[in-house]
Amino acid sequence: MVAVAVIGAAGGIGQPLSLLLKLTPGISRLSLYDIVNMPGVATDISHINTNSSVEFYVGQSQLSNALRGINIVVISAGVARKPGMTRNDLFSINASIVRELIEAVADTCPKALIAIVTNPLNSTVPIAAHVLKSKNCYNPKRLFGITTLDSIRASRFVRDTHGIDAMELHVPVVGGHSGNTIVPLLSMATPQVKLSQKEMEDLVQRIQYGGDEVVKAKDGEGSATLSMAYAGARFTSSLVQAVGGAQVMESAFVPLAADPQGAHQIRRLGANSLDFFAVPIELGKTGTLRIVPLDAEPNMLELKAIDIAAHTLKDNIAQGIKYMDSNQPLH
Repeated sequence: MVAVAVIGAAGGIGQPLSLLLKLTPGISRLSLYDIVNMPGVATDISHINTNSSVEFYVGQSQLSNALRGINIVVISAGVARKPGMTRNDLFSINASIVRELIEAVADTCPKALIAIVTNPLNSTVPIAAHVLKSKNCYNPKRLFGITTLDSIRASRFVRDTHGIDAMELHVPVVGGHSGNTIVPLLSMATPQVKLSQKEMEDLVQRIQYGGDEVVKAKDGEGSATLSMAYAGARFTSSLVQAVGGAQVMESAFVPLAADPQGAHQIRRLGANSLDFFAVPIELGKTGTLRIVPLDAEPNMLELKAIDIAAHTLKDNIAQGIKYMDSNQPLH
């Protein structure tokens, strides 16, 4: 059985994520941490009649206890994007939060699989990698940025226009996890979907900016918390299955060093020398077993989108590295 910690469990994503993980088979222990409001959230969730135990921890002084003996750490802590908030606004707050939390993970459970929800993901995952390297416990196979929501939106939005069963439809999504770094490969959808170029362009636009759609609909009262919690729970469930011995396919924003040979294809298609990219992966007990090759060549529209994504990602990744280089370790 598997012990999972949710860091940021009292937040807008953390609460529904914790609820869904309480329902997830294979989890024996659920450790919930946040800086406020944990007793009520954890007690509420603990009444659900599944077999996993629920523990809660509140505040910085209890963070190491929350992480002790953990197999999978899911980090959803940080502020959510609000209307008018720029990517840099989000980064300036969440970068320091992720940095401090990853330091605690490195000190307490350095062999845990780490799945990051906290945005801007294109920068927070490189920050996490930098911290782990500084703590001499970096394993690129064990670090993931959860991009599952992009795949979920892709299958749902195609269903909205073509009436296909969204649960049976799979659309590979590569690149990153914001705006034009999100590249849905609609030409490789299975089962195959016939789309005109206009339909494809409209779908790509909606998938890339689905988060904006939710922020606007909530009218300043939040962002995509519920769908992100579902996506986070799905990815975490895949990790739980993998730790239990299954080999599971997912997509995630990962260090390409997790499988240098498997990364050759996406580098050739436009990722070039980037250290991080969202790709399909096969998960196992130790994390990323391999980067799964794409079944076909992307079409011209998709190749152009990968090129655009790579240029933006280069800056996003560099922003995370620059932040770490200009800040001394906290501990």
